[in-house]
Amino acid sequence: MNEAEVVRPFQGALLGLSLARSMGATEMSTSLLSVSLLVMLALVLLLLLFLLLVCRPWRFFSSPASSRRLSSANTASTNDLNRPLFSENLDDSSGRSYDFARNVVEEARIQIDENRTLPPPRTHVFANKKRIHPTESRISQGDSLVLDVSNGMSEDVQVNYTLKRTAALNWPASDAKHVTKYNKDDVKHISDSGRNQAIEVKDISLRSSLTLEVIDGPSRGLCCSQQSSSTSMLPLTLGRVPPSGLLLKDSEVSGKHAIINWNMKTSRWELVDVGSLNGTFLNSKAVHHPDVGSRRWSEPAELADGDIITLGTSSKVSVQIHIEHRIPAGVGMASDPMAIRQGGKALPMEDMYFCQYPLSGVEQFGLFGICDGHGGNGAAEEASKTLPENVANLLSHPERKQRVLSRSDASDVLRDAFSLTESAMNHQYEGCTATALLIWFDHNKECFAQCANVGDSACVININGQQITMTEDHRVTSMIERTRMAETGRPLKEGATRLWGINISRMLGDKFLKEQDTRFSSEPYVSQVVHITKGCTAFALIASDGLWDVISIRNAVQLVLQNREKINGTDENSAERLANVVLNEARTLRTKDNTSVVFLDFDTLRTDSCMTKS
Repeated sequence: MNEAEVVRPFQGALLGLSLARSMGATEMSTSLLSVSLLVMLALVLLLLLFLLLVCRPWRFFSSPASSRRLSSANTASTNDLNRPLFSENLDDSSGRSYDFARNVVEEARIQIDENRTLPPPRTHVFANKKRIHPTESRISQGDSLVLDVSNGMSEDVQVNYTLKRTAALNWPASDAKHVTKYNKDDVKHISDSGRNQAIEVKDISLRSSLTLEVIDGPSRGLCCSQQSSSTSMLPLTLGRVPPSGLLLKDSEVSGKHAIINWNMKTSRWELVDVGSLNGTFLNSKAVHHPDVGSRRWSEPAELADGDIITLGTSSKVSVQIHIEHRIPAGVGMASDPMAIRQGGKALPMEDMYFCQYPLSGVEQFGLFGICDGHGGNGAAEEASKTLPENVANLLSHPERKQRVLSRSDASDVLRDAFSLTESAMNHQYEGCTATALLIWFDHNKECFAQCANVGDSACVININGQQITMTEDHRVTSMIERTRMAETGRPLKEGATRLWGINISRMLGDKFLKEQDTRFSSEPYVSQVVHITKGCTAFALIASDGLWDVISIRNAVQLVLQNREKINGTDENSAERLANVVLNEARTLRTKDNTSVVFLDFDTLRTDSCMTKS
């Protein structure tokens, strides 16, 4: 056997081993590939499942019936939360809603008188004001009209059980006689370009503001305010659970304990107990239904300034009522808190505007203006009430009144009124701008106008097409203010746009800042007197900086002139409509600040018997 024959078997074995190894590697690669594919498929399936859970596409295929059932379930849950809690006779309370609006519209249980009108849904627009025409009877004097728009309470409250003193009995819905009767002819719905809906109330003899303050009980110090004209915000609810206008953390207060509404026929605020467990008392006299705990609503009880409301036994609420003027013909007012972005949440409202027409004891004078608050609305609210009072008190002195009429100049009166208002304000960390336009008629029925202001709310008068700016800009960026501060020896740094974080250097209030930096001032700018003769066509426009941030004074005047031609001058709402035209322009231009507008038509004002009486 030669050597080749000996080696050949070994070569065959090695070749077989090599082939076996090759086949094993191939099989292993195939297995690994299969595992990888399975893992990738599992990952894809997990990703699809995650997307399904996030997007929930099945919600778009839900049937209307199931949607209605879900809506009904949510409504029932909400009603259960709002219902005053008690442990007895639970079967009698099933399916019952204590929400005021639901009780009004539930026709199957409550027969609504044909002369009643439902309060409109809560909106973000203000109710239009009724104006006085020159042919109407004379206005009662001495009151200021102040618009106070406050946001609803947002404080979270722990919902506890109501501590009841009597067993709950059946509550027949037919006893809900508290609904204020509105004549159908007295109200009509209006729209604001389809964005919101409000209600315009006709033939209201008075306007009033209501302020409630908790003076005793667990929620002592809590306050809220409401205007009689803001019908969309009425009735005002007093209770332990939201939504309530006055939210009380008191276990003896029912979820919805009582409501306060404005009666347009009697022009009075009325209190109604809505079937509370522990009763409601007005000046220590029971207001609730005689059968306490029966869940029956009481008859309305009229409120007066200085009254004390007791809810249960511990929570006492003081009542402050301020009677206001109606807005006369020739005066239009409009306001909107606006929002940072379109469709976003409304900003807290810190603008206040006022109209005292005529001033108390001085029939020839009228005062119109705007206060734009910062740091809160407290300073603006106080200034809008105090400033007209001070002007009226100063002009009530015969010698000062005669000096203004003889000299046709009220500069001293306006400066003193601003000084007195600043002295009366004790707001350390809140402040406001103030722009006040004083108009008067002399013995010859000639009209005069003069304006004073601090801050950046502006006033302009247009006479026969001639534009007259009546205010001065007190923003830190204005050259007037930079020059004034430089004269104090403490010039503003180059490029600075704010002083201590505020963009204005003149304001009312802000006592803390004025103590820290003497460059802050409350000294007003007082304009020259403008004589508006009988043959002139004239109007005035006052607005907060929410308007002037997005439109120039010149363009605002042109906007009024263009729309004044379109709007019928004999229309009783023409001034109001023009004010809303200007306000809508600010909305269109996307202003990001509270905006208030006051429009005065001197052509209409000069014919008013109250203003022209000597």
